[in-house]
Amino acid sequence: MVGVRMVKALVMIMAVALSLGLGGQWAAAQVHHVVGGDRGWDSSSDVASWSAGRVFRAGDKILLAYSPAQESIAELQSKEEYESCNVSNPIRMYTDGLDVIPLDGEGIHYFVSSKYDNCKNGLKLHVNVLPQPHQSSEVAKVTTAKRSAMPFAVPPTTPSDSTRFRSSFILFFVRLGLFYMDL
Repeated sequence: MVGVRMVKALVMIMAVALSLGLGGQWAAAQVHHVVGGDRGWDSSSDVASWSAGRVFRAGDKILLAYSPAQESIAELQSKEEYESCNVSNPIRMYTDGLDVIPLDGEGIHYFVSSKYDNCKNGLKLHVNVLPQPHQSSEVAKVTTAKRSAMPFAVPPTTPSDSTRFRSSFILFFVRLGLFYMDL
């Protein structure tokens, strides 16, 4: 009987550890920004307005969705290249139509339409990447909504749905383990 209880206790511990392990990204929030929101990277979208007020942090990712038959995107090295729409010496060209770009380091990143007229008409994005805060516990999010009236995100005053779900998930496994230990 002690052997069965020990196995059940180990199963409970493994279940809790697994649920915590699956949330390995909970320690640092990671936001996936869909550039341009629902319209994506398009000449009809106002990418500058979309990005205004957004906070980009190291570890976040930006998603560029566009028609590769009509567009490609250049990542540039300098503000001068960005302002003049000079794509002659890009860091990288994006041509797949759906590109996920990790924002690994702090600093400013510049993205422009490789089509000069589109770039001059405002189809370009500069992203100021800030360091990741030390105390973050949100699960990865995808942001597509229009920009908030607040210039920076305000921390929630009540637990988020993901926090409640995570707590419920862990509590479920603890209760399950206790149930099996009582059998």
